[in-house]
Amino acid sequence: MVLPVLNEAEAIPWVLGRMPGGYEPIVVDNGSTDGSGALAARLGARVVVEAQPGFGAACFAGVCAAGADVVCFMDCDASLDPADLPTVAAPVLDGSADLVLGSRVPDRGAWPLHARLANRALSLELRRRTGIRLPDMGPMRAAHRAALLDLEISDRRFGWPLEMVLRAAADGWRITDVPVRYRSRSGRSKVTGTVSGTVRALRDMSAVLW
Repeated sequence: MVLPVLNEAEAIPWVLGRMPGGYEPIVVDNGSTDGSGALAARLGARVVVEAQPGFGAACFAGVCAAGADVVCFMDCDASLDPADLPTVAAPVLDGSADLVLGSRVPDRGAWPLHARLANRALSLELRRRTGIRLPDMGPMRAAHRAALLDLEISDRRFGWPLEMVLRAAADGWRITDVPVRYRSRSGRSKVTGTVSGTVRALRDMSAVLW
């Protein structure tokens, strides 16, 4: 279970406390200044430090550090519940899918309108290019580790999640989604919490599409 972290000390205890059995949390500290990495280590998580800034850099470091055949990803801001991980991982584990995304079903007020509209536009563009219908490019995911590394995802910023899907589709992966609850996160998101953050993410994803 790869958990990219940048100043998530407030949320880490809740996230790690709800980790289901059989899932090893790998917290990738991507430059935190609030003691997130040390806190996660005290709570029993394996901590990897990734000095290169960027969401994709943290995800890649986590995949490289993982030893399990199946790797999951999830934001560590308490917006997603680790209890949903078995539902997301199940199609990969039983061989019915190669990549599974958790499609967010938001609580009231949990998903800002500007972020929801951007996600919708991205899903439509993905469908136009690949034929794959995904209602959400959600951050809770599961796939086989070796296959992920074989995709050779190059983006190390916010384009990582989109490039994963695009490369997987190009390689003929079976891609599907399952619904997961989306809660109001702890603290303000670096991406969806501000319009400027959403714009940065869209800029990175547009570069991947190009």
